Amino acid sequence: MRYFWTVILVLSVAAVSVPAPTSAASEEQAVREAVGHYLKGQSTGDGGHYRRVFHPEAKLFAVRDGEFWQLSSADYAERAPGAPAADEEQRRRRIEMIDIDGNAAIAKVILDYPQARYADYLSLLKVDGTWRIVNKTFYMEAK
Repeated sequence: MRYFWTVILVLSVAAVSVPAPTSAASEEQAVREAVGHYLKGQSTGDGGHYRRVFHPEAKLFAVRDGEFWQLSSADYAERAPGAPAADEEQRRRRIEMIDIDGNAAIAKVILDYPQARYADYLSLLKVDGTWRIVNKTFYMEAK
């Protein structure tokens, strides 16, 4: 009987100390929704999607033509054309990877366009209960 109660105690402690899988799944879904706003901005040309998901202090970085390049998220949103690209039907986008640890996450997004392929690395933080992009580092390869 003592063995029975020991097993019950061990199983109870194990059940309490293991995080609920739905919590991790819901956090991943929330990150996917945030990244979805970024992708919606890409597909619609509407900078409002960028303003919704990028933290106001966010920066974008790349190396362009051999030079270090950076842009604020506000400037990035302002550069949105306001309409889908003429070749929108030929453009493909996908979230390739998401990694979450606590209130920090990284997403890798591939933008495969007729003239270029982009690999975007988005750093996100959960700020005031909302996932926001705080940094975008990207690589562009012309086709």
